[in-house]
Amino acid sequence: MATVTKTTIDIDRILKEKMGAKVKFVPRFLVSWLKRIAHQDEVNNFLWENREFVGVEWLEACVRYLDMTLEIEGKENLPDPNDGKLYTFVSNHPLGGEDGVALGAVIGRHYDGRFRYLVNDLLMNLPGLAPLCIPINKTGSQSRNFPAMVEAGFKSDHHMLMFPAGLCSRRHKGVIEDIPWKKTFVSKSVEYQRDVVPIHFSGQNSDFFYRLANFSDKCLPFNLAMLFLVDEMYKNVHKTFQIRIGKPIPWQTFDKSKSPVEWAQMVKNQVYKL
Repeated sequence: MATVTKTTIDIDRILKEKMGAKVKFVPRFLVSWLKRIAHQDEVNNFLWENREFVGVEWLEACVRYLDMTLEIEGKENLPDPNDGKLYTFVSNHPLGGEDGVALGAVIGRHYDGRFRYLVNDLLMNLPGLAPLCIPINKTGSQSRNFPAMVEAGFKSDHHMLMFPAGLCSRRHKGVIEDIPWKKTFVSKSVEYQRDVVPIHFSGQNSDFFYRLANFSDKCLPFNLAMLFLVDEMYKNVHKTFQIRIGKPIPWQTFDKSKSPVEWAQMVKNQVYKL
């Protein structure tokens, strides 16, 4: 596992790893801008000051650092940690940062760290988080290994925490909502006989973010909005968020009467009704 240094997050290094020799063509003013948008100094200070924490304790340190107040409804719907079963927890993804941290802290504490995220591989640069992650880079060289990574997660003896939209929520015609959910959590939960626990997380990003995300999705070949998620996280400090946990959905529910894609949207709709 990577160790924490005073410059754990190094935009220069990340760009070089992602771009190779082409990195020399990136203007220095753009690199400086990326460092500011990514809050490189603030994040590194947090990582250094909390370097003794890992896993769930690290997530809880993040919750304290961001001064998040979590109001949880339906905690009694979380299955008993000692029932001998494994579950798939699925949630909407309104924020792209705090929601993942908060849900990981809640689920991780309840199940003594026995869960894993499917996450963007960039998050593997966070040593405290990395042990809880199965990394996914669907646009890079790891893309061909995506099915194997998902398989490894569901074959493990860990609960799975997933955001089936894959991206944080977008705003369309004034409504902030996830894009259509992908079917993976349905097909794999059936294959490995895991009941699905639906969760709704409140919150929203800034107007600027939604405008940028809509522009990026329509006009650019890459997700520009993702670069601003750390900046959005800092805009959401000191806030209160509601977590609503629904009753587990038995895996047998997902029968042949609907396709896995249709079942995924059904669960998404159920989440938004919580």
